[in-house]
Amino acid sequence: MRQALALAEERGLDLVEVAPNANPPVCRLLDYGKYMYELQKKAREAKKAQKQIEVKEIRLRPRIGEHDLEFKLRDARRFLSKGHKVRFRVQFRGREVQHLDVARSLLDQVVETLEDVGVVEVYPKMEGRIMTMVMAPKK
Repeated sequence: MRQALALAEERGLDLVEVAPNANPPVCRLLDYGKYMYELQKKAREAKKAQKQIEVKEIRLRPRIGEHDLEFKLRDARRFLSKGHKVRFRVQFRGREVQHLDVARSLLDQVVETLEDVGVVEVYPKMEGRIMTMVMAPKK
């Protein structure tokens, strides 16, 4: 151990313990600062290569007009074709919450219209006065 430390100091390097549980312990001579820099550089490159998936949100109402729905579905189609996930939110006000079947049929219509570019990832569910559904792009 003393010889290894002396050798490392002589060369201006660090003595790094690689396998402490081995018998005898395994060590390496290397420039620790340079080694850590290389690891961080690799991590940055790997992070750049990752594809970020955004979740876009489209808000609907149970009594949305046909033309308004077409506009929203066109936006959803564009988002899905770009590779983003889309969350649909149907928000209820007042007594509208008694007519959940209207919102379900609306979301079924959305799925039917967008089935060529997306698949349902999270099926419609109620969270308070909001019904949500998530669609992901097709592979």
